[in-house]
Amino acid sequence: MRALHTRRDFLRRSGATAAALGAAAYLPAAFAADSLPAAYPHSSGDQRASARLPEGACDCHMHIYDERFPWAPGARLTHAPATVAMYLQIRRRLGTARNVVVTPSAYGTDNRCTLDALSQLGASARGVAVVDDGVSDEELARLDRAGVKGLRFNLALGSVTTVAMIEPLARRVAHLGWHLQINMSNGDLLANRDMLSRLPVPVVFDHFARIPLQDGASHPVFDVVTGLMRDRRASVKLSGAYLASRSGAPSYADVAPLARALIDAAPAQVVWGSDWPHPTEQHKPDDARLLDLMAAWAGSDERLKAILVDNPARLYHF
Repeated sequence: MRALHTRRDFLRRSGATAAALGAAAYLPAAFAADSLPAAYPHSSGDQRASARLPEGACDCHMHIYDERFPWAPGARLTHAPATVAMYLQIRRRLGTARNVVVTPSAYGTDNRCTLDALSQLGASARGVAVVDDGVSDEELARLDRAGVKGLRFNLALGSVTTVAMIEPLARRVAHLGWHLQINMSNGDLLANRDMLSRLPVPVVFDHFARIPLQDGASHPVFDVVTGLMRDRRASVKLSGAYLASRSGAPSYADVAPLARALIDAAPAQVVWGSDWPHPTEQHKPDDARLLDLMAAWAGSDERLKAILVDNPARLYHF
């Protein structure tokens, strides 16, 4: 039995190492490294992800916080420095090769931190920016050239954007091939279902579309969201599993039924994000464990590749 465990451990470590070496090909040269630290910034645990990831796997939701860039006036959800160099330690640990930098609410409509991160990360990263209806067409074109491929509306936090801005901005970015990333309450989503269904761009719902775990597939938001998914008008991010979980780490068992139901509904319309550095959490989750859980929810190599590679490539133009 001891020999069996030794062999199993060896194979697991070998698979994780191979994934990490494959991901290293996508790293900017300045950040390439063979060794991993004993502890990881803004993350618990010290093990690599054990899931065997397909080449080009993407973390579709993470943030950068850099003290070189000031907070927006009245910012509430601020965070200690969480830099590109710190995140690349997480990326090597996970074995992912690509990532999407989302401008956090703390910066309002100031996307300089995100653009700086994109310049450091190069072709391995894309961005999701935050703007309001005063943005110029010239600024949208500049963001596009820098690697931004979507706009975020963090309406659940009551930030600088509004529901009234969604449709006009969608029309303005449609020719760029962008999408809109939306985080809104169940009530707002249901009240605006008709508007969301007629947008000229795809919609990406944050954090499991905020569908209540206790209701899952029986909640009316599930029907709205999965209907849009089946029509290929929307996708869902499996991100922030800890946000609503009552069972908690390490398994987040109460999240699994909803995650699997969303994947079953339309596996070509699901992506995954770490939500690093987990700005809502005082006690940081284990990023490697979160990725392994998603791999288990996917249930097959084919679906895992869709969630981590194919779907992100389409949304973010990799």
